[in-house]
Amino acid sequence: MIVSRSMIVFKNMLLSERKNNTAQNLKVKLRNEPYLIINIFFAGVILVIFAYSGIFSPEKDNYPVVCIHEKLTGQPCVSCGLSHSFSLIVRGRVEEAYHWNSYGMRIFLFFVAQLVLRVAFSIFYLKYPDTRKQLIIVDCIGSGIIFFVAFWPFIVSIITGVLSTVS
Repeated sequence: MIVSRSMIVFKNMLLSERKNNTAQNLKVKLRNEPYLIINIFFAGVILVIFAYSGIFSPEKDNYPVVCIHEKLTGQPCVSCGLSHSFSLIVRGRVEEAYHWNSYGMRIFLFFVAQLVLRVAFSIFYLKYPDTRKQLIIVDCIGSGIIFFVAFWPFIVSIITGVLSTVS
């Protein structure tokens, strides 16, 4: 009886030690893998954006972030209504979202795509270590292209605004 209890205690100690080693190895692995840290950070930011869109209601109009451009100039900018648009998209009211900001859906889809890509690329990064360099290159180029496609109207607006103030 005493021997079996000792064996159980010893077995539990070994399992506990393995769990601790696994957790330590994961911490060390993350510390040595900036790509994974960046992916986790971006995924977290995107989840916060989605949570913000879900928490703040378009009916209550209680968004804590206001458009600085509109406050300063009195004129709406290309990003005005984006928070409303996201909140409506999260609630499934897509058609109504287009009325608040016509670019809201393309920006929302950019964030959805990036969340999926952060998770997928992190899994591939861990699963196929021999292709990490190529994966990072594909990620950077692909994400850059998706960014420019999604944010092109905003980029054009900024360039136009800068050029009009310089002239």
